[in-house]
Amino acid sequence: MIFTNARLIFPDGVRDGLELVAEEGKITAIREQTQSGGEGVINLQGNYLAPGFIDLHVHGALGRDTMEASAEAFRAICDFHLSGGTTSLLLTTATAPIEKIIAALNAVRDSTHQPRRRSRPSSAIAGVHVEGPFISKAKRGAQREEFIQDPSPARVQQLLDHADVIKRVTIAPEIPGALEAIENFQTRGISVSGGHSDAWDEEATAAFERGMRSVTHTFNCMSSARRRGVYRVGGLLEFALSEPRISCELIADGHHVSPTLMKMLYYAKGPGGICLVTDATAGAGLPDGSRFSLFGNDCIVLGGVCLLADRSALAGSASRMIQLVRMMVSDVDVPVHEAVAMATQNPARAIGLEGKGRLAVGADADLVIFSPELQVLGTFAGGENIWSN
Repeated sequence: MIFTNARLIFPDGVRDGLELVAEEGKITAIREQTQSGGEGVINLQGNYLAPGFIDLHVHGALGRDTMEASAEAFRAICDFHLSGGTTSLLLTTATAPIEKIIAALNAVRDSTHQPRRRSRPSSAIAGVHVEGPFISKAKRGAQREEFIQDPSPARVQQLLDHADVIKRVTIAPEIPGALEAIENFQTRGISVSGGHSDAWDEEATAAFERGMRSVTHTFNCMSSARRRGVYRVGGLLEFALSEPRISCELIADGHHVSPTLMKMLYYAKGPGGICLVTDATAGAGLPDGSRFSLFGNDCIVLGGVCLLADRSALAGSASRMIQLVRMMVSDVDVPVHEAVAMATQNPARAIGLEGKGRLAVGADADLVIFSPELQVLGTFAGGENIWSN
């Protein structure tokens, strides 16, 4: 398959006059344009060709949730996000009894290990992001307080028994047992992200020293600078902004974080320090006014975002990844190639997805085609067209 007459997006810029060749699920050549038509040639008519997007934080879509622990729910979630250009995602759990989280982990393993065509929606599942229950009650957001707990060695081991499917864990660095848990997760190759946290600067520093290298939905459910006695001390936010080796998740949906705050993050971290995430919940893709559940919490879609039904807190986003890329370009004035890197190369690096998130010979032929107006026209996984507009 040859993709021609396209504007290819690389981390350092956009290039015209090239064509991309995909064979047996891999990119086998990127070369000067030689084809204009014929069998196996896809003329993109000057539209953009980018790596498929990678979303590290997806709870659900279309009324379905990861915590349902069913292949049917996973397929619905993946289908919706494929239409937004996402070819790899981490299904994300909610704060819940450990047994319920483990049920979701087992269901993901079963779904991803079954024989299947690589283009089936379940092939988009790159693993699981365990968000909670090891979080701060003070910064729980839409998570259920009654299921929050400290990471005891026994509870941590229950999750480590499923390290083959867990790619990322969100944990509050300040809670009892967190530092040992962070070190144990990191040692097993699980990305550790600080979040839903009321940590002081020194507690965030201690977590970093144990292996924390990311923060979850920056600015949201996160401590920031405040007084301790007569002194002003930074929180998890300021630590993340000031530490170059910390990668920052950002829900750039236009609701969770204002354009000014997004600009501040961009200028603090640069294009390589941000991972766009949707944090989409089951309300994503549903009409305004729709009701849904976030592990027992009643929620509603209003004005293009998800809220607790009592309007007391945000309850994830209703977005797909292309909307976040578009927001970064239109409202934050980020060049399109940098916004795309935040949705591809950066998240791939954050969780060690080899062969994903880049246009390069030998990489997986996971691709998204979108227009100059940043509307998705087609999504390819392993070189096969799995969604078209």
